[in-house]
Amino acid sequence: MNQNHNYKSSSSNKEMVIMDARPGKLNSRSNSISDPNTSQSLASILNNPNASDASSWVGWWSSSASVAPPEFAPLVPKSASDAVTRSDFQPYLASVADHYNRFEDIINHVKKEKSDVDSIGGQSEALVACLREVPALYFKEDFALEDGATFRSACPFTNVSENLGLQEKLSHYLDVVELHLVKEISLRSNSFFEAQGQLEDLNVKIVEGCSRIRELKETILLLDVDLVECATQIHDLNETRSNLLALQQKLRLILYVNQALSALKLLVASADCAGALDVTDDLQHLLDGDELTGLHCFHHLRDRVAASIESINSILSAEFMRASIHDAGDTDIIIISRAKARASSLMNGEDGEIKLDDEETSNFQDRLLPVIIGLLRTAKLPSVLRLYRDQLTADMKSAIKNAVAELLPILVSRPLESDFTPGERIVEADGFGASLASKLRSLSSESFVQLLSAIFLIVRAHLVRAAEVKKAIEWIMCNLDGHYAADSVAAAIAVGAAAAETAQESDGQGGLLMPYSPQRVATKALSIQGKANDAANPSNISKNFRADVLRENTEAVVAACDAAHGRWAKLLGVRALLHPKLRLQEFLSIYNITQNFITATEKIGGRPGFSIRGTLQSQAKAFMDFQHESRMAKIKAVLDQETWVEVDVPDEFQVIVTSLFSSESLVTENLDTVQDNTETSYNEVATPSNSSHAADTGPSIAEQQSKGADSSETSAGITAKETPNSDGTEKNKADVANSVAQNNHSNVKERGKSTSQTLFYKGVGFHMVNCGLILMKMLSEYIDMNNFFPALSSEVVHRIVEILKFFNTRTCQLVLGAGAMQVSGLKSITSKHLALASQVISFTYAIIPEIRQILFLKVPETRKALLLSEIDRVAQDYKVHRDEIHTKLVQIMRERLLVHLRGLPQMVESWNRPEEADPQPSQFARSLTKEVGYLQRVLTRTLHEVDVQAIFREVILVFHSQISEAFSRLEISTPQAKDRLRRDVTHILGCIRSLPSDKMSESSIPNWGQLDEFLVQRFGAEAG
Repeated sequence: MNQNHNYKSSSSNKEMVIMDARPGKLNSRSNSISDPNTSQSLASILNNPNASDASSWVGWWSSSASVAPPEFAPLVPKSASDAVTRSDFQPYLASVADHYNRFEDIINHVKKEKSDVDSIGGQSEALVACLREVPALYFKEDFALEDGATFRSACPFTNVSENLGLQEKLSHYLDVVELHLVKEISLRSNSFFEAQGQLEDLNVKIVEGCSRIRELKETILLLDVDLVECATQIHDLNETRSNLLALQQKLRLILYVNQALSALKLLVASADCAGALDVTDDLQHLLDGDELTGLHCFHHLRDRVAASIESINSILSAEFMRASIHDAGDTDIIIISRAKARASSLMNGEDGEIKLDDEETSNFQDRLLPVIIGLLRTAKLPSVLRLYRDQLTADMKSAIKNAVAELLPILVSRPLESDFTPGERIVEADGFGASLASKLRSLSSESFVQLLSAIFLIVRAHLVRAAEVKKAIEWIMCNLDGHYAADSVAAAIAVGAAAAETAQESDGQGGLLMPYSPQRVATKALSIQGKANDAANPSNISKNFRADVLRENTEAVVAACDAAHGRWAKLLGVRALLHPKLRLQEFLSIYNITQNFITATEKIGGRPGFSIRGTLQSQAKAFMDFQHESRMAKIKAVLDQETWVEVDVPDEFQVIVTSLFSSESLVTENLDTVQDNTETSYNEVATPSNSSHAADTGPSIAEQQSKGADSSETSAGITAKETPNSDGTEKNKADVANSVAQNNHSNVKERGKSTSQTLFYKGVGFHMVNCGLILMKMLSEYIDMNNFFPALSSEVVHRIVEILKFFNTRTCQLVLGAGAMQVSGLKSITSKHLALASQVISFTYAIIPEIRQILFLKVPETRKALLLSEIDRVAQDYKVHRDEIHTKLVQIMRERLLVHLRGLPQMVESWNRPEEADPQPSQFARSLTKEVGYLQRVLTRTLHEVDVQAIFREVILVFHSQISEAFSRLEISTPQAKDRLRRDVTHILGCIRSLPSDKMSESSIPNWGQLDEFLVQRFGAEAG
């Protein structure tokens, strides 16, 4: 090949020279070489010379290898002007002329063969020619002369001559096909014989190779016998020795495993979990390695180790449950026995809070430490904590249910102080039996509070124990720095974390959950296992495992709190229909103990109890709604029965006003006192000393201020006794009617009550009627509810606005609209009635700003703007109502004046008679001044001086304008008539000047006006 390559290079160089030397022949030669129709080119000949096709070139080809390169004359430098001529190439052309001629002959021979082939046609051309000359019928695949249609088509002869011609034609077709087949075979014969030659050469080489292999095998056999046999024997003996040593090691391993299994069985039976886990670690290490591979006697070893680990986990779990839950069971018995003793003796007492001292806490932590380490090593602590959560929740529910079942019979047997009728106790089976629910509803509020107190103690005891367990686990997991067990805990966390990760991967792949394997988790635990300083930098796996343990630890306490909240909420739900009808102090005791319960459990659990807070909030709202409805019905009944007669004010009402509205500092002090009272411990709320015997209407602030005044019993004539358990307005109306009758027919002072005629507010006295006092007392009770239930402050403001609107509207209908004449049986609405209504409205209008200031201390900022606008509108309505009453009083006086003025013309006619000589003013003047004087006396005794002056200022203006205008229209013709007129004007002016008025006239004469000017005009300045 190298020779061929060199030859090609030299040939190409020569061809380049020829191109320059013979340009005429170059084109024809190059075209013949590069002609694609030629069968062979120079390159193909050089790369693959065919001996069969190029036998005429063999001599040239073999001789070409021995052609010596031409010797070129040395180059002689010539001048640039010398030109290269053809003669310069003559030596080279002479040296290659023979070879070139031979090459040309080869090319011509190839062209001749190609032209012969073309004359015959290329491969497959013969078959095409046959198809052209022979009909296509004879080339069909299903051609058969037996077929009639085919025979008729191929041999359509009718006589002998045609038959002979057809035979000649078929013979011609046969000759054509044979001729072309021979040509096709001749074209392919060279390739066939060439392939046959190559196969014969390959067969010869294969035979030579086989003989060589046989010789090599014989040589190797001789070498093996002479040299390798001894070495092989030494190697076999060494292998036998190694096998015996391995067998001895296996037997020792089998002995060790048997002894380990025996020891494991004893350790598990004796509950030595730490030692048993060490043995299982070793066995698991062997199982995860290759030492026991192939030992059929240990094919159940993995199952036995897994069973032992399950037994260890069961022992550790039971020990954890016993230490965490079951050891605290005696506390429930003690609490229930104390509660029974208090309930039986009708005495109130306090139970001490159950806590563990430092020594007990330390002992408890030391007791849990080995259990926790064992559960960490097996990665079972999270699952055990989940079981602990379920067990703690079940024990919490069971303890509460047991306490209710134990205490209910004793509490039900106590005297029933509730005002509820049996018909109101419907069946409730949500979490309790029907009879149990009925018993719960039959309890008095005090007994129910005692039951809640006992449940509170039991729940707190369980939660305190759960909190200690949570604290101990957190201490073991996070705060063991410097402790002797710090290294053990760190290693246990590392192994447990890796085992948990491996178990999760197995679960993700759908495999069975296998016990933890130190060998499988060794690579994962290596970075976090070891000395104590390794625990300070745990891996992500260890952090996740630690977080999982702490999360389950926290969830257990939270679940227990939720269970306690749920049971407490069910207890409240059983009595949901009864609580709204309780007295304020009774409901407040239940509300406060529930609030303290929520606060205590949330502090331990660390999460807010939304469900129980929602239950308590809904019951508080239901209580407020019922109280508001009953008060609305009561105030409506009181107003309908009101006779608008002034009543004396007992001192307890004065104390209420003083305590609520005396000053901002006193209000703030009272609110702080209320806040402190609502935050008392549950023991104080659960065992009230005298709360159940308090008066029905007694608001807490009023009670605190009225103890020295001996006002524990409310005046029946002033405040109709509230009946919170009433179901309709008719009963309220009857009660109010009785109270009004007692008010009208009894003297309060005769019963030894300290009273006053007015109710003082900021130094100003207000004359009151019965409905005004009751409204004021209701408002104080609403303020108490606002202080006790700060979360419902917005609702309280809405209720106060509603009752104030109703009172104002109904009062206006009854007094200004004269509705009291139909409802209360009044014959008429007098100025006295109007004045008392004005006093009640003025007092309410005066205290509204103070009420707003007190209420809005608890209202959220987001709702203050809307509520402020509502209460300000109510205050404006009261002011408008008061001004309308004053306007009504002025209108009454104007109407009386017009009545008198209508009879004045007839009276003046008598003045012109000569016999009329009465020195007194006329009947018109005397009657008018008498009525004005009566109005002055009534209003002065009832209304404030400012209101009286404002009213009479309008009366004076009316008198001046109306009387002067009427007198101006009179026709006075006689002197005695003029004298009578002067006496009447002087008499009326004297009455006007005596009236109170805030109008300052320009002259020194009080209440100067148009009538004074009329007098001066008619009778001169001296008469004026």
